[in-house]
Formats: sequence, structure tokens, C-alpha cells
Amino acid sequence: MNRMMRSVIAVIFVVIISLSAVSICQNVTRSWRMDITDQKIYTLSQGTKNILASLNQPLKMKLYYTKTAALKGPDQIRYFNNYYYFVKALLDEYVSASRGKVELQIIDPRPFSDEEVEAIRYGLRRFTITEEENFFFGLVIQTQFGVEKTIDFFSPDRQNFIEYDISYLIDTAVTRDKTRIGVISSLPVVGDDVTGYMAQLMRMQGQQPKQPWAIVSHLRQMYEVNNIDPGTEKIENVDILLVIHPKAFPEKTVFAIDQFILGGGRAIICVDAHCVADQPESMQQFGQERPTSSDLSKLLGTWGLEVPSLTFAGDRSLAVMASARPNQRPERIIALLNLTNRCFNKDSVVSADLNEIKVLFSGVLRQTAASSAENEGSNIQITPLISTTDRGNEWTVSSPFELTPPDYSALMRRFIGGTKPVMMGCLVTGRLKSSFPEGIEVPDESAEAQGASSDDQEKSPKTKRLTGLTESPQDCAVIVFADVDFISDVVAYRRSFFGLTPLGDNSALLFNAIEDLAGSSDLISIRSRGNFKRPFALVDQIETQAEAETAEEEAKINARIAGFKQELNKVLSSMKDQQAEVIGNTILQQKKGIELEILKARRQLRHIKMQKRQRIERLGMRLRNFCTLPGPVAILIIAIILGIRRSVLRRHYISHASDS
Repeated sequence: MNRMMRSVIAVIFVVIISLSAVSICQNVTRSWRMDITDQKIYTLSQGTKNILASLNQPLKMKLYYTKTAALKGPDQIRYFNNYYYFVKALLDEYVSASRGKVELQIIDPRPFSDEEVEAIRYGLRRFTITEEENFFFGLVIQTQFGVEKTIDFFSPDRQNFIEYDISYLIDTAVTRDKTRIGVISSLPVVGDDVTGYMAQLMRMQGQQPKQPWAIVSHLRQMYEVNNIDPGTEKIENVDILLVIHPKAFPEKTVFAIDQFILGGGRAIICVDAHCVADQPESMQQFGQERPTSSDLSKLLGTWGLEVPSLTFAGDRSLAVMASARPNQRPERIIALLNLTNRCFNKDSVVSADLNEIKVLFSGVLRQTAASSAENEGSNIQITPLISTTDRGNEWTVSSPFELTPPDYSALMRRFIGGTKPVMMGCLVTGRLKSSFPEGIEVPDESAEAQGASSDDQEKSPKTKRLTGLTESPQDCAVIVFADVDFISDVVAYRRSFFGLTPLGDNSALLFNAIEDLAGSSDLISIRSRGNFKRPFALVDQIETQAEAETAEEEAKINARIAGFKQELNKVLSSMKDQQAEVIGNTILQQKKGIELEILKARRQLRHIKMQKRQRIERLGMRLRNFCTLPGPVAILIIAIILGIRRSVLRRHYISHASDS
């Protein structure tokens, strides 16, 4: 056998051995994985592992993804290929952690196939790519008893919540009934509950049924949501009560909320000192004086809390940089805060794993001094959930007219930083007392109906007294937020190609609160534990420092310009006609001198901004070098070591051969 033949056979064997080694490694080392992401987004949380460990029946998961069609589709569709591999890798972790209880099937529904018909029957969302091709990307979970739960579409905007969505489907498929959520609000958050003929009749009359808030639509996917009349006298058949913007609630409604909580019901209350979502319903109401604030001071005061009117939470380090109006330069808006992980209570499951929340004109939750002393002898505890940083402070306006529309520049100039956090959300627990220990008087409709048929009807209205619990027989739990807009469509969601999708962790905060009150700690530990967009803290610090320097220089320039205009107006108003030429020349010389100073100051501003940009670019260069150079350098070092070792061995072999 010649040398050429031996080389060919050797190459063939090397290829066979390599392919066999790869195949063996794929099977043997399938469970050998290492998650090096910062927040372990490829690793199942302990809550998911607990849910999988409690499974007492097998589950089948069907992942529908039109992989073949995605390769032919536009860029928006081809983007999902990478996302599909992430979802598949996460589902593989479910299968591995379930110890044989979960089976995963990957299905590519081709046109006119039985798989495509099944995907449509399960209600998965489809997007048309061509005349024949449809794009599917959803999940179906089936139990052996015929229960089916679906995720109709894996939207990239819910990537932070994907583990929660999957685990929630598994949990609800095998263990729990839907929690009943009662929503009571002065705003149309639930929308018009009309369908079919009534909806068509409204459209014929030129009226459009009001759509529910996105947060309510999201709630309905997981819970049983019922709308409660704001004029109700009693709240029944509700597990968790969601009170949103209780503006001008009648006393009987407040009493009903009080009795529901004392009776062991759980509640989430969202009040607001200025609710941007509280917009007029008709054009006739625009320009009229109408309150946009809400409060439950009667109840909050009993619990040791107050929400002062026209007072808001602020923090210069959290203020969002945005354009308040079209064609306006971005500026920091003290009313719009971007809360980060520094602002969340890490000891509470409701807020521990949150990453980012935006609040708009958030009010302030204060603990009253009298109630604090009173609560010392009781078991009432107030636990902060969200707050500003240590540099936060309260800011106020003297009139609601300052907020319609607000002058954000003036509000920012008036804001003064503080030295302690400002609380915007808290958990109240303990045995609460009633805010109506003697009950309330309400009209007696039955007595009025009887009196209407008699001749001796009294002119004074008939009333009756409603009484109830004066103190809760067991521990109560109420979560209070001093903002309503954080769950509105404007702040909590954004409109995209796939509709309204969650923005940040605003909706996660509300869902965490519901799950905590419902007693499901496993699901809370899963929700939004990972963040795929990590902030560049050092870059933000450089920009903040440079902006502070720039703002100081700009303030000096504006002061010079204002002083010049004031001096100019003063001289022009006092000069006489015969002095116009002489004074005019003097003013022109002054103007020219000040303009030169302004140009010099603006040149300094450009220099500061250029330095800021250079510092950021140098940082980016260092990070790029740090990420790219270690690999080639390590390979080069290994190659040098191997080369030196080979050279030493060769010399040793030659020396040994010559000696022999």
C-alpha cells in the first residue's frame, strides 16, 4: 500500500472518528451545560423546579414553529430563528428537570398538512408570508385528562417573561382553578362588556364600545376578571380586589371595601395625586376644571398612611430623558421616573426580582406620626415595596393648573434633591381596624318603596344603618400604590407589530402582587427574573456627569443673555430721539462683546460634549479589546507553548538517537 493510499484511509478514519465523537458527545454531555449569563436566563428558577417536582401526571408540550417558512420570509420573520433556539433550549431544560414527566415535540406545520390544521384548531396566531405559507410560533400543553393550555404566539417583547408564561401554563393545567379578580374603578379600565348584538347596536348609533386596558386583557388570560360597580354596597365572590383610581367613591362603596378587607379579602389599591390616564370622555369637558386625583384617605388613615395632595415623588438620577412635545429637544422629566433595581425591596417576593419600572406623576405614601405611635401597640406592619433612591425627595405644585399642561423645565429647576427614599408602594399587613366602627347611614330603598304607596308618606328620606366588622379576626394584607398610570396603556405597554406588548416590569409588578396575595410564591420567583437589556452603568455615569457640566455652562449663557436683554430694554426705554444714534452705537458695541462671550462659552460647551463623546468611545474601545483579544492571545500562547514543547522533544529525541 503506497503512501497516498495510506493518507486517504487515514483521512477517512479521522473524519469517521470526529463525527462519532461529536455524536457521542451530543448524547452523553447533553445535560452538561453552563449558563454564563449575568442573570442565568438559561437556567430554570427554583419556582419552576418546584412546580415540575410537584407534577403527578405526564405532560406533553408541542412547540409549533414554521422553521422552513421562516427561512423564506422577510427580515421580521427570519429574526425569530434565533429566538426559536432560545425557546427550544429553555423547553429542553423543562424536560430535563421534569424527570420524565414532560415530553417535548417540535412541529413544523407545513402548508395543507395535518400539523397546520392542528395549529389553527389550537388557536395559535398565524401570520401570512406567501399565498400558501403561514408563520406559527406557539406552544400547546396537554395533560392526560384532556386539558389544553396554549401560548398562541411567542412575542419577543415578552422574552423576559417567557419562563413565567410556560410555568404558569403548567401550573394552571394540573393544579389550580382561576383566581377571581374583582376590578372596581372610576376609570373605564374594564371597557364596555358588550358583545354581539349590543356591540353592533352601539356602532349603528355612532358609538364605539370602549376597549379594556391592556393590563385587564392580560389579566383575563390568567384569571377570572369581574367588573364591580363603583356604587356597590357589598363585594362578594372575589378572591382579590383591585381598586384603581377611586375618585369620588360614595361612602357605601368605601365601606364595602373596608368590610371586604376586614373579612379576610386581599386587596390592591392604586391611588393617584394626578392621574394622566384620567382624560375627559368628551370634547365638551376639555378646558373645564375637573379633578384628576383620587384617594381613600378614610381607609389609608386608619392603616397609618396618607397620600398628600399635589405632592409627587422625584429623583434626579431616575428622571427619564425624553421630549415632552414634538420637535423639542430631549430633557430630563422629573415627573417620569425610571425605577431600577436600587428602588425595589429585595426582601419582598413582590419586588425582589424586578428590573425596571416607569411611573408617571407618582404620588407619595407617608406614614402618619399618630398612626405610627398607634401601630406600635398593634401588629400592623408597613413594608415598602418601591421607592426612590436616597437622593429622592418630594416636590409639590400649588395648583392643579400647573399640571395641565406641565412645564417640565420649570418643575426640574424647582426640584431639590433629598437624603432619604420616598415611598411609592407598600404592603400593609396585620389585624386592621375598621374605618367605620359605628357603621354608615344609607338610604333605605325598601322603606321608600313602601312609603310611596301609603298616604302618610313622610317628607324626610328613609335611611338604614349598615354595620359590620370593627376589627379583622385574622391578619389582613393590602398592597397600596401611589400611582395609577404605571399600569396604563401609555406607560406599561407599547404598540408594536404584534399589538400592545409589555414595556419593562410594570405589569410584572401588578402580577407579582396578585400572585403574592393569592399565595403562589413559586410563580413570583419566576416572573421577570432575567433582563435581556443590561444597562451601561459606567456610560450612564459619564453622560450624567457631562450633562451636569453642560447644564451649568448653559445656565451661565442663559443668564448672560437674559441680563443683556434686560439691559437693552432698559436703555431703549429711557433714551431720547436725539440720543438714538450715540446710544445705538454703544448698545451695538455691548451686544457685539456679549455675543463674542456667548460664542466662546458655546465653544467650551462643544469641547465638553466632545470630551464626553471621546470618553465613551475610549470606554467602548477598551471593552471591545477586552472581549476580542483574550481569545486570540490565549490561542497564540498555547501555540507558542506547544511549539516550544515540540522543539524540546525533537532535540531530546535527536540527542537520544545520536547517543544510541
